[in-house]
Amino acid sequence: MNSVPEGSAAAGPGRADPGASASVTPFPGVDVSATESGPGSVPESVSGAVPESVPGAVGGADSGALGPPAGAGPGAPQVKTSLEILRSLDSGPRGLVEARAEERLARFGENVLPAWRPVPWPRRLVRSLRDPFTSVLLCLGLVSAVVSAWGTACVILALVAVSCLLRSAEEHRADRSTADLRDLVATTATVVRRVSPDAAPLEREVPVAGLVPGDVIRLGPGDLVPADVQVLRAGGLTVHQSALTGESAPVAKHPLDTPDPALASAGPFAQPQLCFQGSSVTSGSGTAVIVATGGATRFAAAHDGRARQRGASAFDRSVQGISWTLIRFMLLTPPLVLMANAALRGRGLETLPFAVAVAVGLTPEMLPVIVTTALARGAARLARTSGVIVKRLPALHDLGAVDVLCLDKTGTLTEDRPVVAAAVDGADRPDPEVLRWAALSALWTLQLAELPAPDALDEAVLDAAEEAEEWGACAAYEGVAALPFDPVRRVATAVVRRPGRLGVHTLVTKGAVEAVLERCALDGDERERLLALADRKAESGLRLLAVARADRPARPGVYTPADERGLAFVGLVALRDVPAPSAAEALGVLARRGVTVKVLTGDHPGTAARACADLGLGLRTGTGTGAGSGADTVAGSGSKPGAGSGADTGATIEYGDVVTAELVDTLSDAELARVADRATVFARCTPEHKARIVSALRAAGHTTGFLGDGVNDLPALHAADVGICPRNAVDVAREAADVVLAEKDLTAIDRAVLTGRHSSGNIATYLRITLSSNLGNVIAMLTAGLMLPFLPMLPAQVLVQNLCFDAAQLAFAFDRPAASALRRPAVLRSRDFLRFITGFGLLNAAADLATFGVLALALHNAAGDGEAAFHAGWFTENLLTQALVMVLLRTGRSAAERRAGGPLRAAAAGLAVVGVLLPLTPVGPLLGMSALPPLYYLLLGSVLGLYAVALTAARRRYERRHPAEDECARGLEKAHGER
Repeated sequence: MNSVPEGSAAAGPGRADPGASASVTPFPGVDVSATESGPGSVPESVSGAVPESVPGAVGGADSGALGPPAGAGPGAPQVKTSLEILRSLDSGPRGLVEARAEERLARFGENVLPAWRPVPWPRRLVRSLRDPFTSVLLCLGLVSAVVSAWGTACVILALVAVSCLLRSAEEHRADRSTADLRDLVATTATVVRRVSPDAAPLEREVPVAGLVPGDVIRLGPGDLVPADVQVLRAGGLTVHQSALTGESAPVAKHPLDTPDPALASAGPFAQPQLCFQGSSVTSGSGTAVIVATGGATRFAAAHDGRARQRGASAFDRSVQGISWTLIRFMLLTPPLVLMANAALRGRGLETLPFAVAVAVGLTPEMLPVIVTTALARGAARLARTSGVIVKRLPALHDLGAVDVLCLDKTGTLTEDRPVVAAAVDGADRPDPEVLRWAALSALWTLQLAELPAPDALDEAVLDAAEEAEEWGACAAYEGVAALPFDPVRRVATAVVRRPGRLGVHTLVTKGAVEAVLERCALDGDERERLLALADRKAESGLRLLAVARADRPARPGVYTPADERGLAFVGLVALRDVPAPSAAEALGVLARRGVTVKVLTGDHPGTAARACADLGLGLRTGTGTGAGSGADTVAGSGSKPGAGSGADTGATIEYGDVVTAELVDTLSDAELARVADRATVFARCTPEHKARIVSALRAAGHTTGFLGDGVNDLPALHAADVGICPRNAVDVAREAADVVLAEKDLTAIDRAVLTGRHSSGNIATYLRITLSSNLGNVIAMLTAGLMLPFLPMLPAQVLVQNLCFDAAQLAFAFDRPAASALRRPAVLRSRDFLRFITGFGLLNAAADLATFGVLALALHNAAGDGEAAFHAGWFTENLLTQALVMVLLRTGRSAAERRAGGPLRAAAAGLAVVGVLLPLTPVGPLLGMSALPPLYYLLLGSVLGLYAVALTAARRRYERRHPAEDECARGLEKAHGER
């Protein structure tokens, strides 16, 4: 059905009932002739032009219903031709005059979707209440208010208010910084405009936001369609419009030069002359006129401001797992405290405020604030120092957790520009004619398809032809048509008119060897011989282009891929990759950091394997056997792709480090996950293969990054935990990526990974220290509550202590983690955290309970209120032990031995000062605390000294027993050990 996908709101302005069908024009357009319209209005023009031209009905049960057919009565819709649409828009093939474009921009507003608006503070505050910890705290506060424990309720609500305010402020700052960073990579479009009515038209890049109805733009491979447009001229133009229709296959587009009544009954997305915002150009090129912008586009109406949601990231999954584990403990604590006190002490609901305060003590309520602050600071530092732009804040944590990085070979491991090594005929003899025909194909494809820039292989061929002085021969040919390269066909074809050959057109096709040979008129033996020749050359590390041609009778019609048949093989052009200067060193650094690099390429397996081996990516040799039609090709083995057993015999399947796409097609998802875990290179990959391999790695438990820059990388960018692209990537890839690099360089990725681990290390340190300290305090308070005839701490004292600790914990977002936190992928695993906080929490509880003896000894003969002094003594000890833990349990074994971070040291010192002085101030008596005798401080110093020694020894013992668990899974260590 030619309708907007089910579930999207596509009725646009004026829709009365979401459940009823409503007639919607394909371009809820703009009236360029209106004089009263303002920005944001929905004028008539393109409403009187295009909307009348291509009607469609969207919405409700009849979402696929169409408007009345042509000729159904007065006002029946008519499809506009290119000339008619230009007239209705008061534009022309030479584009708008600059002054007219500025007038329209002021009238209709910028070409931006109305989806994003700054979130107002009230809504941001309400949204922060949805955090699970904040919600539980709020519920506990309400419970305290219900039982008239007003002091407890007020302190809890104060904690909630402070947490929400801090989180909202940090989110606002992070959103503003992210918006500023995204502006640095704002998408542009190539527009044709004139300075004056008589001036020549000029092409220039302008921000997409500055486009207006009537602008004439150029489209090329990888471009995002910036607005709703009608095609005026096209050469092999195909677009992906899955964002609107859900269809994965590219759709061909061409201009409408003569009226076609049959199109009047077709849906808007079936119109071959219309392209919509949100689509992306897959192949070919074209010229189009803009008919609707901003909120008047089909994309804005269909998606109603809702961006496509990606599944939960590695960061989301890890934080949610830890959060819900803690929430279960929190919810169990109050009833356990009530039951224990009722059974052993005969206390009733009077202990409920204490039980609630104990539950609050378990809560890391500063977690959202720490996470947002740490990630925002890391993203800003990356942008400032390395030019790396993080478009989605949680992606920074995911970068730190990446243990598998998938990338293409070209432009990353090797230079973007290969060099021609040889041009040979089918008998492997040097032949300059092969280079000449390849250069003709590259030249006229570039000229006629209006590509924005030549392909790297085409540039290498053209440079070699210039050096070989073949330009004179090439200049004698005249270009007729071109079918540009696309990743599905894997070939490009130019149609030329040869000198002295009137009435004859010559098709010159070049591309992947297998794809070209499939289009040649060859018998099976000859094809196999040529494939073997290509295999031998590819195994020596060369990249190959096959060249073929055919003479056809001249004709005026359009050439299509169906004409690429019955060709005569000309020869092979061999190109050599030049390794990137920094690639080998960067690969070594990533390996030492625990990041495994996997190469996903469309190249021949031998070519990819040789390049990887030259750069130090050691590949095992051996024989691969595979199920189905093809086995993997193993570096150095000399085996051909497809040399498998031909069927699954049930025998053990062994794979080398180089796997071909043919084998991938034969594997189930579970088998592919096992193969992908061991293999290093995947060759002959299509976009779908790349996405499937990345998904298989994620399913196997890896946190996966993907670096790509082309249209064919788009599915894999979406499939990865972190999509990465360089700033000069095609528009559609840059929009899909989570992280944008200043340049396509592995060293930049290494810096981004380090920054991600830096932020993640701070978050992990906060969780370890906070949870172990909180758990120890809770265990000690529960034990003391059962042993003492009075509560060990009053509810208000517990909550004030928690508030002081929370304030000090903000320093974790500004800490500098030790070097050990940066060595391995930073993964937050709930099981590892529970093991850590249980052990150190019990040690903390032992120190708290040891304070019983100190207090009993110090207060034995002291005069005054012993209960108030006990509360003061334990309050002071708790804050001092928490300050000690902040310093001694910092990430890294020798962090406390060498230095403590500046902000953390200041925060710990401030917390200790508050713990000592608060009971002595006038606030102390208000909280039920009194001054302590000097003997207590002397004895407490001894306890703290012993606790510090025990804490340091326990930390060292833990690190010896669990050397990898602090930063990554032990399974990852084992995998790297096997390498």
